[in-house]
Amino acid sequence: MSSEVINAKWQENLMLKPRIEKIVVNVSVGKSGEPLDKAMKILEELTGQKPCVRKAKKTVRDFGIRKKEPISCIVTLRGEKAQVFLKRALQAVDNKISGSSFDEYGNFAFGLKEHIEIPGTKYSPELGIIGMDIAVVLSRPGYRVKLRRVSKSKIGRSHLLTRDEATSFIRDSFGVEVA
Repeated sequence: MSSEVINAKWQENLMLKPRIEKIVVNVSVGKSGEPLDKAMKILEELTGQKPCVRKAKKTVRDFGIRKKEPISCIVTLRGEKAQVFLKRALQAVDNKISGSSFDEYGNFAFGLKEHIEIPGTKYSPELGIIGMDIAVVLSRPGYRVKLRRVSKSKIGRSHLLTRDEATSFIRDSFGVEVA
């Protein structure tokens, strides 16, 4: 579908217009201790929220990782904080995202090799430089019906978000070039 047809559909019915449900920023250090603490400080400075520690699911001897050892941290952003962070993160990748970054339900993810590429971030020698993965979940109003605990229900096929609609939304809302 073309972008004009999709935008006309959204103007007609506001329940079809996508929105950012959440953004998950993941920093995987691979070690516990000081490197993880530094990554947590950097992530807290970037997002303004306290990161949550994630533990290894299984032992990998080659990497020196033991089961249940803290090896990464994540932050989930919603609402206005999510939009502000996404704008800054997209500037770090020159407002370009690969088309293969989108899944069939309209969610997308991209990575940053260095956190200092994000505009407004200053390098701190004692903390160093980290890379991160950024996953963006898009949804439409009414998706709560599928996720709620009481009286769950299915969402019709026509109401599910598609890859074309997600790329059109990101292109129009954030001025991103999808290649």
